[in-house]
Amino acid sequence: MSPQEVGRRADQVLQQVGGAVVGNREPLTLTLAAVLAGGHVLLEDLPGLGKTLTARSFAQALGLDFTRAQFTPDLLPADLTGAYVYDQSSGRFEFRSGPLFTGLLLADEINRTPPKTQSALLEAMAEKQVTVEGRTFELPRPFHVLATSNPVEYEGTYPLPEAQLDRFLVRLAFGYPTGDQEAEVLRRRLARRQEEIALEPVTDAAGLLAMQRAVEAVPVSEEIAAYCVQLAAATRTNNAVQVGASPRGSLALVLTARAYAVIAGRDYLLPEDVKAVAHAVLDHRIVLKPELWMSDVTAQRVVEAALSEVPVPAARADADR
Repeated sequence: MSPQEVGRRADQVLQQVGGAVVGNREPLTLTLAAVLAGGHVLLEDLPGLGKTLTARSFAQALGLDFTRAQFTPDLLPADLTGAYVYDQSSGRFEFRSGPLFTGLLLADEINRTPPKTQSALLEAMAEKQVTVEGRTFELPRPFHVLATSNPVEYEGTYPLPEAQLDRFLVRLAFGYPTGDQEAEVLRRRLARRQEEIALEPVTDAAGLLAMQRAVEAVPVSEEIAAYCVQLAAATRTNNAVQVGASPRGSLALVLTARAYAVIAGRDYLLPEDVKAVAHAVLDHRIVLKPELWMSDVTAQRVVEAALSEVPVPAARADADR
């Protein structure tokens, strides 16, 4: 599959998802870019803004198996990974898989479950496998996590540690819709006369894997790679930062920007692709100094400063890339 074909199919996916999720074209594009780059997405926003609908819509449009895990304070790791259950008919313990064994997992309100259960996702997200009682089970491919988090309610929640935040390729927020977009939400709901939305699949699991392989084949120039490294390094030297983006952050910049470029129909990267994904990729990887938590300094401002300070490489012509 060529990058141009991936771009056309990605546009069809976005059109399908856009039929369910009104507006938010850019966050939806970044979500698809993260999936094409093989990563996971954290949707952190207020209730009622379409986070769950987005995850379900992408699963339908991409033709993936979909499961939803509602994260609660009493959720156990085995509730996600599965466990061995005694089968009386055979007299043996048999493994029964949990919701992690799927194509796309919606980890709903991930910050409402204790760290022990949150950490059960780490191996799955990083290694595409789970280990239960000393035995390792491979997860199906592709496997992606779309997690949701509520950023305003802290009663009975467990903020994600930096190590797990770093496992998410991007973190996104939709924000409130405009008046016209909100009116369109109401119009569509009244027109279909039911709550459920069914989308036609554009591809399937095998097709998504082919799209991901095509994205992996797109070359990245040394100038763009160096630009990503310099942006990540600039977050570490900022005086307001306690912990900046790690090398995983610069790698995430390259991978996400490459997928973003392919969605745009190109088989080469521009500095604008890196800029377009920078906040989604880097903001959640930055830890500010504690004394600045109550100030107006934010991770977004740190990334904005890096984007303004790091020299932008000159765009190379298509024939010279």
